[in-house]
Amino acid sequence: MSDDLPAYAALHADAVAVLEGWTPTGAAAGRARDRTLKLLAEGPAALGREHRAGHLTASALVLDAAGARLLLCLHGKFRRWVQLGGHCEPGDRTLAGAALREAGEESGIAGLVVDPVPIDVDVHPVACGGGSLHYDVRFAIVAPAGATERVSDESEALGWFPPDRLPEPLAHGTAQLVAPALAALRRRAG
Repeated sequence: MSDDLPAYAALHADAVAVLEGWTPTGAAAGRARDRTLKLLAEGPAALGREHRAGHLTASALVLDAAGARLLLCLHGKFRRWVQLGGHCEPGDRTLAGAALREAGEESGIAGLVVDPVPIDVDVHPVACGGGSLHYDVRFAIVAPAGATERVSDESEALGWFPPDRLPEPLAHGTAQLVAPALAALRRRAG
């Protein structure tokens, strides 16, 4: 990890600036943001998955341009439908860019557009390292018209779903992303 610290410096600075300037979308998101800022006070090391106490991740709810459908993946490890996303990488310079990279890798869709304002922050336990936590900063991403998804190695399946008819079993916290993602889409269109 120590070799990656300089590579994480720009991402760390962006994460701190984004979260300090962000107006939370709810009380739980505000508490998660505050916990995430406390984690980030530990420096760039908190961005890599080797930071076992917890580390920053970036995810995205992908919408079609009309907001009529959301793209979710059936996660290969925990077999629940979830938004796209994952670990930050040393080459990521911004949180929004990390979410965009992950969404592109996991969906196979070119031409995705990320809204740089987070729609949620969530802290949850994961199995990627002995009691570790993901401090997940979540974004809305819009797919281009006619986008065709391609299942990655990390997913069992990908599917487009109407916002009011999400699939089961759904991962904890995914449903709470729908309203702020649709609000972000309306802001972009307005």
